[in-house]
Amino acid sequence: MLYELSSFLDINLFGYISVRAGGAFFLAFTLTLFIMPRYLAWAISKKANQPISKYVPAHEGKRHTPTMGGAVFLAATLIAALLTVDLSNPYVLAGLLALLGFGLIGLKDDIGKVLAGDNLKGLTPRGKMGLQIIIAMFSTSILLYAGFPTEFYVPFFKTPLFDMGYGAIVFWVLVFLATTNAVNLTDGLDGLATVPSIIALASLGLIVYVTGHAIFSQYLLVPNIKGVGEVTILAVALAGGLMGFLWYNCYPAEIFMGDTGSLAIGGFLAYLAILGKSEILLILIGLIFVIETVSVILQVGSFKLRGKRVFLMAPIHHHFELKKWAENKIIVRFWMISFLANMLALISFKFR
Repeated sequence: MLYELSSFLDINLFGYISVRAGGAFFLAFTLTLFIMPRYLAWAISKKANQPISKYVPAHEGKRHTPTMGGAVFLAATLIAALLTVDLSNPYVLAGLLALLGFGLIGLKDDIGKVLAGDNLKGLTPRGKMGLQIIIAMFSTSILLYAGFPTEFYVPFFKTPLFDMGYGAIVFWVLVFLATTNAVNLTDGLDGLATVPSIIALASLGLIVYVTGHAIFSQYLLVPNIKGVGEVTILAVALAGGLMGFLWYNCYPAEIFMGDTGSLAIGGFLAYLAILGKSEILLILIGLIFVIETVSVILQVGSFKLRGKRVFLMAPIHHHFELKKWAENKIIVRFWMISFLANMLALISFKFR
């Protein structure tokens, strides 16, 4: 709306991505703060509580905490985006598809768990994976239709290694699947996934903005892709929604985001990494998510091959819980690691 208004009234101010991104941030933040108490009251009355896995007895006290809070910050993000972005931009449309598509998959999974009162009674792993692949393929197909380049870039190299061609769809789908499930695994403690997600959105949003900016991209020796900078507004809006959500999700949490939020965040982070040609750099930007995922892989692999566990429990944040670390200490230290990793990622972005 603001973009169209700037053209209609000839107001240059609203033509700037930075101005509309700032407006989107505060709008999503304010809307989340406004809607969340009302959602909380409804969720408590309907007993839409987070089912706790029987394998995590330390979380027994959280059994009555409402879930699906991700639906609130997603709604706030969508409203903020509709008011600020250029909806004729194909990259924005693909981003909205990724964000809402993965969010709806998570919502369906959450509803199944809540109705059954069992953390294992949502979508089947095969069903969830199939739906994720469908959304990922639709999003990446829009990119190819819009003429998005398929070259493969790696950190420290200013030129692409090779052109993936249509094989890019397979690679990008794998990026989507890995990132969505990594964020989902991390969402196990109060605010643990929220702050690293905000930090990652800031880093990737900046990278996408630079990629879409003719002067900045030339200076930093990164590919210039016309039009992708508009998606920065969507990234900042989601960060604002998450900031509002953190008000209620910080320790001790009044609400959980559920798969509704974690899958949507993971899908959108993957999309931003693809737009910014930073799929490999995403490993550093989302280091906490990577660590959590690797801990699960190591635990399962070791138990199947050797009959022994590597950690007391996986994902690794549960290992530290069983080591008697205070929950808020685990959370803040993971936040610190995420911040430092993103600082390194942004520094490395300059060395090409």
